Amino acid sequence: MSAKKSILIINQSAPYGSSNGRESLDLALTCSIFEMPVSLLFVGDGLYQLINNQSPEQLQMKKHEAMLSALPMYDIDQIYVTAEDLSENGLTENDLAMPVTLIQRDVIASLIQQNDSVLTF
Repeated sequence: MSAKKSILIINQSAPYGSSNGRESLDLALTCSIFEMPVSLLFVGDGLYQLINNQSPEQLQMKKHEAMLSALPMYDIDQIYVTAEDLSENGLTENDLAMPVTLIQRDVIASLIQQNDSVLTF
């Protein structure tokens, strides 16, 4: 039997301007149910999906925090953010809704190569 195929999901879309953020998290949870190793990378505007205490109700949308908090229960613990994106947006790890692994931008290519499939939202 062959090894499970790994997937990297790159989130680069703002959390509430489209359905991309929610769909990427739905995909991550679904892949995990089928025991696929899942990694998530939040870059650019995708970083805003991880911010604490958001109020999307004004946009008549649901918070992402509930889905984010479910990730560990699905054994999704490889969650990456670039240190540069945090710094450029004036944020720290304390501003995020969950623990992440900080990486440098120049590590992204290596992260992509380590996975069998890469999807970008």
